[in-house]
Amino acid sequence: MIEFVLDGRSRAATYMQLVVQVKQALRVGLLRPGDQLPKVRDVAQALAINPNTVLKAYRELVLEGLAEGKPGVGTFVTGSLAGPSLGNQAALRDELVAWLERAEAAGMSTEDIAALFETTLRGAAVPHDLS
Repeated sequence: MIEFVLDGRSRAATYMQLVVQVKQALRVGLLRPGDQLPKVRDVAQALAINPNTVLKAYRELVLEGLAEGKPGVGTFVTGSLAGPSLGNQAALRDELVAWLERAEAAGMSTEDIAALFETTLRGAAVPHDLS
């Protein structure tokens, strides 16, 4: 089950932050077709946001063909964004966790790590779109 987290410093609208988090979970295999998204009421309460914001996010996912709402039951994942790299992600995640532990031991803050990652990603000569 996905647990949403809001970034108060983000310029992205709250509903879009939810949409992006679902898409990320789909890409890494944390969510799969058939999985139920958290109930609107539960998300709204946990994040202290208006339920309409959650509904807007779920509607966006429906419009993009990634989810389907079943009245009185909930919203379910219908699409996937996981690519052929999904099988390799567990090992890569383990390596990334080890790197993050080294970065933290070196005194880097979360903001330092994010800045290093984002600038490196932008500057890397990667032929594929990583968005």
